[in-house]
Parts: sequence; C-alpha cells; structure tokens
Amino acid sequence: MLTKKQIKEIREHLNRSQNPLFFFDNDVDGLCSFLLLQRYLGRGRGIPIKSFPELTIDYFRKINELGADYAFILDKPVVSKEFFAEIEKNNIPTIWIDHHDIDKKSIPKFVNYYNPLFNRSKKNEPTTFLCYQVSQKKEDLWIAILGCISDKFIPKFYNKFLKECPDISLKTKNAFDIFYNSETGKIAKILSFALKDRTTNVINMLKFLIKAKSPYEILSENSKNYQMHKRFNQINKKYQKLIEKARNLGKKSNEVLFFQYSGDLSISSDLSNELSYNFPNKIIAVVYVKEAKVNASIRGKGARNIVLKSIKDLERASGGGHEDAAGAQIKTADLEKFRDNIKKFANR
Repeated sequence: MLTKKQIKEIREHLNRSQNPLFFFDNDVDGLCSFLLLQRYLGRGRGIPIKSFPELTIDYFRKINELGADYAFILDKPVVSKEFFAEIEKNNIPTIWIDHHDIDKKSIPKFVNYYNPLFNRSKKNEPTTFLCYQVSQKKEDLWIAILGCISDKFIPKFYNKFLKECPDISLKTKNAFDIFYNSETGKIAKILSFALKDRTTNVINMLKFLIKAKSPYEILSENSKNYQMHKRFNQINKKYQKLIEKARNLGKKSNEVLFFQYSGDLSISSDLSNELSYNFPNKIIAVVYVKEAKVNASIRGKGARNIVLKSIKDLERASGGGHEDAAGAQIKTADLEKFRDNIKKFANR
C-alpha cells in the first residue's frame, strides 16, 4: 500500500498538472490505473505502452506533440535511459507508480517514484489498487476491481462490488476464478483484447471508458462499444484455438509446459495466465515467435528467478517482472537454448 504521505504527494502532483500525459502498460492493470487517475483529475491523455520490455525513447515525442506539462508512468517496470534523458533535458516533472520489484539504482533522482515494495509492504498490490488509493471515487470502484482481478489480486473492497453487482460477480478467494468464470472477468478480457486493436480504435475506446458509468455499459454491446466487442470476438476465436492446443500439451507435459506459437497476434501474457490457472503446479512458458525476436511470458513459482538465470548467457536478451510472473525477450536464434534453460532451471 501507499502511505498517506505518498497519496497526498501524488494528489498534489495531479492537481498541479494542467495537461498531464499518462503512459501506461498495455494491459488491464495499466489501463485501469490510467482511467482512475484521469477520471479523478478530469483531464489528461493516456498512451498505452506497446514497446517491450521497456518504455522507449520513441514515446517521448508524444510529450512534445501534445504539449504535456507532466508525465505519469503507470505499471511499467523498465524505462529506457534515453527516455529519461529527454525528460530531464526538457524539465518535465515525472511521477512513476509501479509494483514490480526493480533495482533502486535504475530510478533517476529527479523522478518521483512510488512502489509498495519499497514501503516493505507484505502484499504486492497492483498499480490499479495504488491508483484507487489516490482517487477514492466510489463511482469508480468497478474500474479498480477490473484492474485488480486482471492482475490476480482481490482487494478488500471487492465485497462491496459483490453487493453492488451480484449478477456479474462471483464469491471466491481466487482472483482468477472471477476472471475466468464470471461476467466481470469477461469485461476485463474485452478490455484486454480491445487494447490490441489499431491506435484509432484504442483512442476511441479510451474516450468511451473515461465517460462510462458502470461495467454494464461495457458488457452490453451497443453503438458506442461495438468495435470493442468486434475486436474481442476476433481475437477470442484465435485465442480459444491456441489455449486448447496449449491445454492438450499441458496434459502431456511434466514440470514445465513450454508452448510456442506465431502469427499476427501476440497474446502470450493472456495465454500464460490462463494456463497457470489450469495447471497451478507447473512452470508455464509461452513464447511468441515473430521474425528475429521472441517474446516470452513465464508463470509459476520462482518464475522471475528462472527467467533471469535462463537469459544470463544469451546475447541481447532481457527479462524481469514479478516473483511468479515474468517476461523475457530473446533472439529467435537462441530459442532452443532458452527452452533448454527454462526446463533446466525450473527442475532445479
């Protein structure tokens, strides 16, 4: 959790900003974090970060294009040195809110950084949870719930949501039970898949969500959210085929489920999350191969440690994340070595 002092500081920064730009990780936790702060403030634009694994310097041009006077970075564990160099050069106040375990040395002194892990928090609450601590708008509780369950976390205020929306929620202590077995989870998946659309459609979705008053406005298809549902249906057809193949492979695998796919759609994180729900005692490795690069999503006990050891001897490889949920990017030429390393270190 954030401290009262930190919440006060973040609110002061928000209120001081006139034209803030919110850079958020391209998932539901990142999206909901942005929505909570934007709706609290009533101004500012959101930019989903699609670069992996870091927020690259390419995104800095958005600050100049949109005339931003503040930069907020949400739910992104890695930011390039070049991006921060431009931020410092142009004297842009920067607020970074995150919940990943990172090296303190990577945080520039001029950046205002907030992370519950640095507060010695026993729980690793999602960035959405932290942003809801800041905003505290009761009418936005449903947004906080969507972001939290998408990051495998059930906040205490879920019970209130359960009472307000019993027809779309589920009484359980497992966040992924909600995500995979309720209408609330379907809404979260609609958002997740809609983020993987063309830039114009994503911008229209953000405009719609900024004004939405309840989760039912997303769940019920209409003229305003038609494209979101269309994109969800398009991706879900491909997703269901991939998850079925992966499940069949998982039934035959031992300690490690290593699933590889390619094509025009990268949904490794979505696939690895559901596979970890289906096979909770396995190490899950889902890799997406596209030309010379491979994006990998690893789930399971000690996932981050396994990833870091597996890429240690691979040239130009990068990786990191949470203790039990991590990611990596490697060269396609190193895929076989990476697979062998994952299996070797997972078995240890």
